[in-house]
Amino acid sequence: MIMPQESPIVEPVPVLGDNYIWMFASEENHYVAVDPGTSDEVIQWLDDREGRLSHILLTHHHADHIGGVAALQKKYNPQTIGFHGDASRLPALDRTVQEGDTLNLGHSMAQVLETPGHTLGHVVYKVGDALFSGDTLFSLGCGRLFEGTAEMMWNSLNKLLSLPDETRLFCAHEYTLTNHGFALSLEPENPDLLAMQGKLMKKNDQNQPTLPTTLAEEKRVNPFLRCSDQSLITHLGLEKKNPIERFAQIRRWRNDY
Repeated sequence: MIMPQESPIVEPVPVLGDNYIWMFASEENHYVAVDPGTSDEVIQWLDDREGRLSHILLTHHHADHIGGVAALQKKYNPQTIGFHGDASRLPALDRTVQEGDTLNLGHSMAQVLETPGHTLGHVVYKVGDALFSGDTLFSLGCGRLFEGTAEMMWNSLNKLLSLPDETRLFCAHEYTLTNHGFALSLEPENPDLLAMQGKLMKKNDQNQPTLPTTLAEEKRVNPFLRCSDQSLITHLGLEKKNPIERFAQIRRWRNDY
């Protein structure tokens, strides 16, 4: 009997300048792709391993997350999975999912969480200790509010904050260095942020991913998760605002950064 894999080995396929397609094994020589914005790089990655694509997990409908789906479906016929409420804006789905659903991915089980904010139909997938957060939560950042409200995104982030601290974060973009610059502009003397700077710059210089990070780390340094942190609130002069208003203000500052 194959037991669920608690800590999947996850590998990045960098595409489109700053996107990541995340890959992990479902069974021997069969793999899952999360948000394949392109197809050629995934096909090459699979060819290098003499592998096949068994599943595609989609977090939302934006083109840089779904652009490779049709070609991958044609070549591999994978099971393609996405949010039921966004099915009309996604490629053809074999299964639709919603909050609380679980998926059997061979060696692993995936839990589905709805996280509206970036878009109205955004979902994330938790596979063992790995969280595929799409454009909801980034290292040191969060997604822009293209369709949802600040309240929606704040509630979605708090849902993710309830996950275990050791949860590994696999977000869909390499935005960490820019997000770090923004966070440091808010708190230029924050010792946790200053301690990260050299490591992030070294990884950037060596063209290495800054991910994954962990929720424990994000709780310490991500300004969007610290809207109830008294030191940040006081430093930014946001004492008279509630957490949602603080989040909205920080998001506006980030938009203009």
